[in-house]
Amino acid sequence: MIRFTQITLRRGVKVLLESADVALNPGDKIGLIGANGTGKSSIFAMLRGELHADQGDVDYPARWRVAHVAQETPALDRAAIEYAIDGDTTLRRLEQELAAAEVADDGNRIGEIYAELGDADAWTVRPRAERLLHGLGFSHEQMEQPVASFSGGWRMRLNLAQALMCPSDLLLLDEPTNHLDLDAILWVEEWLKKYQGTLVIVSHDRDFLDGVVNVVVHIDSQKLKRYAGNYSDFERQRAAAVVLAAGMIEKQQRERAHLESFINRFKAQASKARQAQSRMKMLAKMEELAPLHASAPFQFEFRDPLRAPDPLLVLEDVAAGYRAEDMDGAVDKVVLRDIKFSLQSGQRYGLLGINGAGKSTLIKTIAGELAPLSGTANFNKGLVIGYFAQHQVEMLRNDESPLWNLAKIAPRVREQELRSFLGGFNFPGEMALKPITHFSGGEKARLALAMIVWQRPNLLLLDEPTNHLDLETREALTVALAQFEGTLVLVSHDRHLLRATTDQFLIVADGLLQPFDGDMDDYRDWLFKTKLAQAQDAAANK
Repeated sequence: MIRFTQITLRRGVKVLLESADVALNPGDKIGLIGANGTGKSSIFAMLRGELHADQGDVDYPARWRVAHVAQETPALDRAAIEYAIDGDTTLRRLEQELAAAEVADDGNRIGEIYAELGDADAWTVRPRAERLLHGLGFSHEQMEQPVASFSGGWRMRLNLAQALMCPSDLLLLDEPTNHLDLDAILWVEEWLKKYQGTLVIVSHDRDFLDGVVNVVVHIDSQKLKRYAGNYSDFERQRAAAVVLAAGMIEKQQRERAHLESFINRFKAQASKARQAQSRMKMLAKMEELAPLHASAPFQFEFRDPLRAPDPLLVLEDVAAGYRAEDMDGAVDKVVLRDIKFSLQSGQRYGLLGINGAGKSTLIKTIAGELAPLSGTANFNKGLVIGYFAQHQVEMLRNDESPLWNLAKIAPRVREQELRSFLGGFNFPGEMALKPITHFSGGEKARLALAMIVWQRPNLLLLDEPTNHLDLETREALTVALAQFEGTLVLVSHDRHLLRATTDQFLIVADGLLQPFDGDMDDYRDWLFKTKLAQAQDAAANK
């Protein structure tokens, strides 16, 4: 059992926890949630023994083996699969002891170590590591590449692989889905369901939490409160509590009426497609949780587009990809071919496909960042695109303030109007005037979203917009997108966001863009079948 007893924890002058208590049972799968800055990382540090409370005790069995994801990855020449296996520290220790015993020609000790290696499943470690890395998106060729050759996001996947390879009684995972695509997220979700130890997860992916956890611990008002069930159960319990709170009734009623009106309007125009029906169910759930949305500290909405031309754009026989240089000069790297696609006003597409299939390439082509390699792309003169991708965040001026960044795209607007607008995105007062250098990734993403909203787009192109966003901001974005009156194309590993905001799916696979006539459950099945086929092909070619 894990016990937090009368924990008081301060970071500088800020009190994170005060006289906080909670008890967690062995084998519990716990989702640790709370607003940014409330102490989730500090709780992890206490569980790892790296931080001690100012008062109170944190107790769990001394014999427990603790595993967690390292935050730094050295640029090693070591093969990725060997780096992943390094996570099994017991195995690596036994290997070192075996080498020493062989040098000393200690036959008795050699025999003992071989017995211990058998107990540690040493003879199956490589196939286990291969399955793990494949599930996280690595090809067999990548497994043999040096760690130093991978980008930061892929190195974090390797750190996750190390943690999952480590035999443990307590597993601590801090945002394990941040650098994963949906296929890898689903694989990790299935792996964690089978995990036998005690699991504590910090995550902003509500579907992931729903699929894995059976207990939620909420950090609220410097206390730790335990809720039975998954994240959806927690939300329902919180919504019921909010209803009972004084002073919220009028705001709750307004929020409920707003959502009811939107849901009824959507029902009237929705097709019988499975994904449209899924969206209606999700919106109905949002309606049920309207009191919780009403009490949330952060809400926003997209302003209605000034006009909506129809169609917005038409792609005819387009080849999408990149123009690169090699020894022979310019070479076209075609990622998607034979694209026949038009966007009508009001359509809402979710874009599906495995990692590297070409989703971002398509989004960039529609956004005009990549010119078609062949074919024709016709964009209506009245088209106003709001484009969000990770590099949009990186293009913000870090040495300037939110106000400066917004004024850059609205130079003729009065400062007070801009500051009021930024206040609606949780950049109040002096925060709107501070350089964003020290802002969190979530705060920068929120600023990039604010700048998109300001432009009143009639077409939103969103490529993983929830990366770095906390649960409250994700939910605010979900509600805002659900009510957006324009056209939407969304790439996301957030299944809740896809269900609630899109009603048609397209899939990118084998170099083609095609309709996907199914819902997220059908796509889950398709992903597992695809991954299985890839694994069988790789095994056959070894």
